[in-house]
Amino acid sequence: MDNPCKIAIIGGTGKVGRHIATRAIQKGYQVRMLVRNPEKLLYKNDEIEIVKGQVQDIESIRELLKDCQVVINTFGQPPKEEPIYSKVTTTIFNVMKDLNISRYIGVSGGSLTIKEDKKSMMNHFGAKMFEVFFPKMMQDKNLEWEFLLTNKQIKWTLIRLPFVKDRLTSSQIKENLTDMPGTKITNQDIATFIIDHIDNAKYVHKTPFISH
Repeated sequence: MDNPCKIAIIGGTGKVGRHIATRAIQKGYQVRMLVRNPEKLLYKNDEIEIVKGQVQDIESIRELLKDCQVVINTFGQPPKEEPIYSKVTTTIFNVMKDLNISRYIGVSGGSLTIKEDKKSMMNHFGAKMFEVFFPKMMQDKNLEWEFLLTNKQIKWTLIRLPFVKDRLTSSQIKENLTDMPGTKITNQDIATFIIDHIDNAKYVHKTPFISH
């Protein structure tokens, strides 16, 4: 049965995003996806509505989000690029407010540390290494987190991920609010977790870690 709820996906052409789109369709959701180069799309599905545009362009975001009720953001950049995560999230939220969209699910890395965390020594060390080797990215990820904290009117969830494996085998998903419970997770399980939490308020305004 078709679900009248329409999901806007940003980062849908990435390794995780394509599984999210597939999982959403399986669950009966309508899906619209922002794609920079539709002609280079490696997989085709007539049930996915494509919007051609750039994530940095507010008009592209506005066209993507119109008539949607949920926004899923798995936008990713190569570490050497100038990070724009906080700018992209700010643009998305501004458009969401204009269009009265209230549900947002995003992803970040397990290296993001917030004051409530109780990370193990190994995970704390790993986060520090990210700060050393990718300082601009981590500064921008922290800006994104600080921005989320000031936007309680939107029901956001930011999921923190370990190393992501590009395979279909599925395992039990472990969840924790203060420390990463494992070292890896598959794209398929990330997609399942995200879609299963669209209508679940458990992690609204929270940043859970998930892993195998």
